[in-house]
Amino acid sequence: MTTALSPFHIAIPVHNLEECRVFYRDVLNCEEGRSSDHWVDFNFFGHQLVIHYKSKSTEESHSNSVDGKNVPVPHYGVVLPWDSFQDFAKKLTEKGIEFVIEPYIRFEGQVGEQATMFFMDPSGNALEFKAFKDMGQLFAK
Repeated sequence: MTTALSPFHIAIPVHNLEECRVFYRDVLNCEEGRSSDHWVDFNFFGHQLVIHYKSKSTEESHSNSVDGKNVPVPHYGVVLPWDSFQDFAKKLTEKGIEFVIEPYIRFEGQVGEQATMFFMDPSGNALEFKAFKDMGQLFAK
């Protein structure tokens, strides 16, 4: 595993550009970058996230069972430092975020033990934020 991380780029569809712009900027506190009338760039915890307008999909959502919970697929997010995760979860709760999976400890006492939480953006894109007390467990088997 390399120790130098490169920022990733992800572009996601949203059916209400302005509502999602407010969500990422004001709820998740992502700095807004370039934009047009069809897309907006954000600094997503040091990574480049672009929301692109796409008409609302009728596609059904999908999930897989992980640790006895229904994890939405696809999803994206960030691995945060342990203390940052706890603070972020508290701020999201204070802002009224409705969690798909409430913040909890997954695989407790096992290899890969982690804090995790899932919620949706206003267009139904699933986000997961997680944290490890021991970052060496990130890819542990």
